[in-house]
Amino acid sequence: MLLSIILPVVTAMIGIVVGWSLRHLIDTKRLESASQAAERILQEAVKEAENLKKEKLLEAKDHQLELRARLDAEMEARRRKVEEHERRVNERDTQNRQRHEELERDQRQLKSEKDRIGNKEQDLDKKIESLDSQLKEANQQLEHLARMTAEEALEQLKHNLTERARQETADQVKEMRDQAKLTANREAKEIILQAIQRSAVEHSVETTVSVVNLPNDEIKGRIIGREGRNIRAFENATGVEIIVDDTPESVVLSGFDPFRREVARVALERLITDGRIHPGRIEEVIKKVEKEMNEQILQIGEQACLDIGVHGLHPELIKLLGKLHYRTSYGQNVLQHSIEVSYLTGLMASELELDGKLAKRAGLLHDIGKAIDRDTEGTHTTIGVELAKKYREGKIVQNAIAAHHEDVEIISPISVLVQAADAISGSRPGARRETLEGYVKRLSRLEELATSFPGVSKVFAIQAGREIRVIVESEKLDDNNSQDLATDIAHKIQEEMEYPGQIKVTVIREFRAVDYAK
Repeated sequence: MLLSIILPVVTAMIGIVVGWSLRHLIDTKRLESASQAAERILQEAVKEAENLKKEKLLEAKDHQLELRARLDAEMEARRRKVEEHERRVNERDTQNRQRHEELERDQRQLKSEKDRIGNKEQDLDKKIESLDSQLKEANQQLEHLARMTAEEALEQLKHNLTERARQETADQVKEMRDQAKLTANREAKEIILQAIQRSAVEHSVETTVSVVNLPNDEIKGRIIGREGRNIRAFENATGVEIIVDDTPESVVLSGFDPFRREVARVALERLITDGRIHPGRIEEVIKKVEKEMNEQILQIGEQACLDIGVHGLHPELIKLLGKLHYRTSYGQNVLQHSIEVSYLTGLMASELELDGKLAKRAGLLHDIGKAIDRDTEGTHTTIGVELAKKYREGKIVQNAIAAHHEDVEIISPISVLVQAADAISGSRPGARRETLEGYVKRLSRLEELATSFPGVSKVFAIQAGREIRVIVESEKLDDNNSQDLATDIAHKIQEEMEYPGQIKVTVIREFRAVDYAK
């Protein structure tokens, strides 16, 4: 009984011991296997870490090389910029040295000229003193011989001294004027000639009529319409007069506004081509043509700005420039004249190292007031200045517009260049023409002004009024007085007359000795 109880207990204990042993053995195997796996994983991780480290090192080296190459390129570019800057600085230093040397040379010449003039003034003072003493002696003798009073002798002395000093001064003025012409005019003429030689602009002929050709004379009746209703509707809509006469297969459009006249010409040609001519159709075609013409003048203005290289103008100014294409002055197309003035002004400004773009802009806009001067009160210069102010053009451009006819004081060298370019463009042979009546009046007025001066014998206007030759009486005027007379006549012409271009005044004085052999 006891054995039967102990035996199961012992068996159970043995089983427990065996199970625990087996479990311990299994756990030991598993621990060894896990340790081996962990060691293997650790080795693999170490290898992967080393590979990753090598890759990162290679990437870092590549990035370093790339940064170094980029830095080298930037350093090279900066070095080239520094070298270029140094080169420009050296060039500017060279130019400044040259200008400084030229300035010093001019100052030396000016100083020598001042010294020469000062010496001449001293000589003149000495001569005046000498003449003083001689005149005193002569006046004393005259008073003694002619029994003159002291007051009369003093008046005679003053008169003699004044005449002699006036003669000496005239000689000095003439010499100084000739010297100035030799230095100043030479450079000015060279710059102007270069500008003229590099420009070439076509010129048109002014007209107040346009001729429209007709397919046959029967169309004239349709243009007139029943009881003249078609022609009246056309004239009221365009402001242009239609002249229907006996001229075969043509009618004439007459009007002083060239833009309206062009609108009327295009509209009439379209009506003739279409064949439907009645008041309603006339108004419809004219409105359509006006719209197309407004678009066209904008394109013309933009093309003018593009050709001359002027950018940033207000669209309204560009439109007004296009309108100048249909405006003429003394037979010269105003837009072409403005383009030529802009080109000449830019060339001369570049030669003088001024702002060429601003000069071109001022030259292009100098006659902008002529686009609306027939519809607005005031001169075209006043209107042009108001337009420049309205569309925010600069002070220099405004002054160039206002001063190109010497209406206001000039504040910038660019205004002088615009004035000169305007005179060059207007005075070129064939550039302008005027009506016969105005031409005759201008020549007559020129001769009257020159004849009004004392000592003038004859006056001849030649070269189509661009030159007058004045013949003086040799016994009344000497050579120096002739030069003063030419200057006085030129000033009077400038003050009292309006004319295209410039007028040359030539004074001729000659002495003729005549005798007879008997």
